[in-house]
Amino acid sequence: MGTKVLIVDDAAFMRMMLRDILMKNGFEVVGEADNGKNAVQMYSELKPDIVTMDITMPEMDGIAAVKEIKQMDSAAKVVMVSAMGQQAMVIEAIRSGAADFIVKPFQPDRVLEALSKALS
Repeated sequence: MGTKVLIVDDAAFMRMMLRDILMKNGFEVVGEADNGKNAVQMYSELKPDIVTMDITMPEMDGIAAVKEIKQMDSAAKVVMVSAMGQQAMVIEAIRSGAADFIVKPFQPDRVLEALSKALS
């Protein structure tokens, strides 16, 4: 079995792109969430090895979700996915416990590098 990943993004297209990159490289996508609230719930149910987390989402943003996930599991590994120009939010996410971040539009190599760095 590959590394289990939970993909969190409100855009179905982005989830599909990430799923494609990850599955082609031996990761196992165990779940997908479209907002932070669902992400927290799915994290507790699925216990993934790592999470890719969008920042700007409805109901609960990625930063709040990272904080909740880290409270549940201090060893949780989360890589933020952000649009260009969200540096302040990325810094807040890292302070909240995110391991790394990927900037959209992302390159497959950068996605894989961020995940392997977070997992090591």
